[in-house]
Amino acid sequence: MLRDSVADFVKRGTDIKRVRRLRDTQPGFERPVWQQMADFGWLGILVPEQYGGLGLGCTEMAIVAAGTAGALTPEPLTAAAVLAAGAIVRSDNEALKHELLEALVAGASIPALAWQERAGTLDIATATRAEPFEAAIKLNGSKNFVAGAAGADGFVVSAQARDGLALYWVPANTGGTTLDLQPLADGRLTGMLKLHDVVVPKNNLLASPACAAAALQSALDTTLVMASAEMSGVMGRALDMSVDYMKTRVQFGKPIGSFQALAHRAVDLHIQRELSSAVLHDAVALFDAGAAGARRGAMASRVKARCAEAGLRITREAIQIHGAIGFTDEYDAGLFLKRAMTLSAWLGNAALHRRRYAELAAVDGE
Repeated sequence: MLRDSVADFVKRGTDIKRVRRLRDTQPGFERPVWQQMADFGWLGILVPEQYGGLGLGCTEMAIVAAGTAGALTPEPLTAAAVLAAGAIVRSDNEALKHELLEALVAGASIPALAWQERAGTLDIATATRAEPFEAAIKLNGSKNFVAGAAGADGFVVSAQARDGLALYWVPANTGGTTLDLQPLADGRLTGMLKLHDVVVPKNNLLASPACAAAALQSALDTTLVMASAEMSGVMGRALDMSVDYMKTRVQFGKPIGSFQALAHRAVDLHIQRELSSAVLHDAVALFDAGAAGARRGAMASRVKARCAEAGLRITREAIQIHGAIGFTDEYDAGLFLKRAMTLSAWLGNAALHRRRYAELAAVDGE
């Protein structure tokens, strides 16, 4: 039923014309469509019921992520409802958790997680500092690659406090914050958040050092799986487009799909998609079973490496199968390649995650 609901939403609420219209615009998505997602309950799939969510699992979230990504939906579903929400859910400021999660589930607020400072690493260590300031907290530092930053109503910011890593809630447009938006290959936007003497109340301490690192790492691992689900949706739609084209494009009096070389290529791509789907199925099952620590991280990296590699291969070869028309911006195949490029790089590419998998699998084996 959930899969049918997503398919119906994509058919009615999202089309490629809207995706093209919103490319390279700010914020790059539409609030009414975001509200529709909230009304369907999708923003609260991973949010416990006591905070207004559905309290479901990664299996259900993966269905929504794959279905919407297959239509290139530009709304920051995974960035807000998985990455930021995951960090909030595992925080220990109950009053602030209720406020933020209830607003997210209702579609009234879009949070973004600002944690990364360097490219090419998943190290959660931070140079951003949090220091007591009178009866408040002062933050100084900068964050790169903030997913969902455009249109965000506030940021969950990681910073080094006196007792260790902590998470703070910084509403958008707080004095001292500067947000620079940068375009991605697919026309969406990422952000660089700079904090210069940003003062927030002590009550904006969302996750204390007692739980912040674990909350952040868990949110990142879950997001790797959901980004892989998005890639699964993108590669699946690109392959279906290519197969349909092979059935209808006629050359030398025959559909090009009847040519052995192209048929073998399509089979190879189908195998890549099926392998990725199998690993994704294992990952969501493991996460829903409550996997933690090195085992959870290893599986997250395994599925991200597999889906990133397969997604890039399928979308690149989709361009080749379509021939000259596939290289034009007016043809939709290129949009799927561009989305695959951004998803494969987000939170680490295949090479990074193969290394991480090897390291964590060794720890898990011990």
